[in-house]
Amino acid sequence: MSELLLHSVWLIPCYALIGVLLTIPWSPAIIRRTGPRPAGYVNLLMTLTAFIHGLFALSACWGKPAEELVIPWLKVAGLEFSIPLEISAITVGATVLVTGLNLLGQTFAIGYMEMDWGWARFYSLLALFEAGMCSLALCNSLFFSYMILEILTLGTYLLVGLWFSQPLVVTGARDAFLTKRVGDLLLLMGVLALLPIAGTWNFSELAEWAKTAQISPTTAALLGLALIAGPMGKCAQFPLHLWLDEAMEGPVPSTILRNSVVVATGAWVLVKLQPVLALSPLVTTAMVFIGAVTAIGASLIAIAQIDIKRSISYSVSTYMGLIFIAVGTQQAQTALMLMLTYALAMALLVMSTGGIVWNNITQDLTQYGGLWSRRPISALSYIVGAFGLLAVPPLGSFWALLQLADHLFTNEPWLFGVLLTVNGLTAFSLTREFGLIFSGKPKQMTERSPEAFWPLTLPTVILMGFTLHLPLLLLQWQLLPNWSSLNIATAFLLILSSAIGCGVGSIIYLNNNWPKPVELAWKPLQDLLAYDFYTPKLYRISIVFVVGLVSAIVSAIDRYLVDGLVNLVGLATVFSGQSLKYNVSGQGQFYALTILFGLILLGILVSWPFLSHLSLIVTG
Repeated sequence: MSELLLHSVWLIPCYALIGVLLTIPWSPAIIRRTGPRPAGYVNLLMTLTAFIHGLFALSACWGKPAEELVIPWLKVAGLEFSIPLEISAITVGATVLVTGLNLLGQTFAIGYMEMDWGWARFYSLLALFEAGMCSLALCNSLFFSYMILEILTLGTYLLVGLWFSQPLVVTGARDAFLTKRVGDLLLLMGVLALLPIAGTWNFSELAEWAKTAQISPTTAALLGLALIAGPMGKCAQFPLHLWLDEAMEGPVPSTILRNSVVVATGAWVLVKLQPVLALSPLVTTAMVFIGAVTAIGASLIAIAQIDIKRSISYSVSTYMGLIFIAVGTQQAQTALMLMLTYALAMALLVMSTGGIVWNNITQDLTQYGGLWSRRPISALSYIVGAFGLLAVPPLGSFWALLQLADHLFTNEPWLFGVLLTVNGLTAFSLTREFGLIFSGKPKQMTERSPEAFWPLTLPTVILMGFTLHLPLLLLQWQLLPNWSSLNIATAFLLILSSAIGCGVGSIIYLNNNWPKPVELAWKPLQDLLAYDFYTPKLYRISIVFVVGLVSAIVSAIDRYLVDGLVNLVGLATVFSGQSLKYNVSGQGQFYALTILFGLILLGILVSWPFLSHLSLIVTG
């Protein structure tokens, strides 16, 4: 039975697609009597089925070498496209993570989206996300992975734009889609260029090819830079990072999935392509530089945000930047471990704050306060999620960050300093959010804020339990270091950076005598951080201006030159036709006279060069 479930693991993405199809009768309100709610329950059932199937398949493949399952897809004109699937503990475990988080997110949405008119459409889009991510986890082909990433980009656009009657939602969905398309276009160039060079799109075969590949440094650099452009957009890395901030206009239940695992799809492809990217030192340096700039910049920006969802979104970019650093320094296994520990902690953070947004209406951090006594479950969930994201032992991210720190401490000391800085700044940012939400005295928006009802609280408590027990799972999977090989110095410095960040944040934001909101003495610095280093304004006066100018020039050429030439020919034809119709008299001698004049005019035109030469001779 276990072997059957293992070799039918390709069904896991199909369960969600079946849920999408079963949602159709409720989505356009074909079935009106029951309302759209059954569509959500159908998708919940299909996600639960996929989760159980993945659990059994994971137990069957645990400890076994990876297998490849090939599904024929297209064979025409000498071309044969097959879909290769990799069946291993890592890929099947990734599907379990996706379906498990989506199961909790859909349960959360039962309460959060209770009165929403787009219930059926929302659940079908969550199912589309689940199907795409599970397919990406199992897919062993770069070409089909690119296709799946395109589907996820469309899903992001549709989910962010769920409440399309609001202008900010429409703007956020559009910007998210267009920003990702920039990276996807460059990624497509890299995907198409890689096939004639390597002869395959299979990830396993690409890894083998990369071991003995002999290509010029220029080719390797251009190819690698194109291949990392797509993951840059998906992971919200500088300069393609602004979309995630604007995507926070979408519903919180979709943010649970997007902030935890959807943004990590680009990192997953990056890990798969790591052997190819390592062919060029320039590409690995670019990955490290992009990751470091994004991690430091996003952690600084998060400190100055007053929107609770946007503040958390910049922490997402921060940790994706650390994954870029891990892949750029040849630590693919560390990157995968960081993706796992990050996903659980970030999903828990979004859930704990999402329940607060749900019944407090506002997302403004400055209007919160005093919720510790009113919402103890949300407060405890936030603490566990924050500590699970930081280097706080014994929770999960501590061990992942420790693995990264051990390598950087030995080989790249300056990157180790970046890691300590980012961890400390993130600790300060999360402590700041906790202080503004839960400490102090209740304010007008938090006077009546009881703990949310069970659809929101139950998945939060379950995920909190998984986050707390994750170190035990890592120990069972033998992913934790031995005490004898533990680098005490790096562990101490990591813990110290977390303690300093949390300590400074507590002194400022857990102190009722310190006036809130806190303002920096130098206002320009505060504005610099609050407005994302003025990146949106720089885009408007540079890229957006140039694109708009080029578009205006092309439009003018098309309107006045191309269309103008066509219109001129048309007008000339109409004018000549209108003129000739008055010459139609029905008299033969008139036609003969017209032909004679035409022949004379033609003769003059043909003999004009001779007549000109003759006039010169006569004059001379």
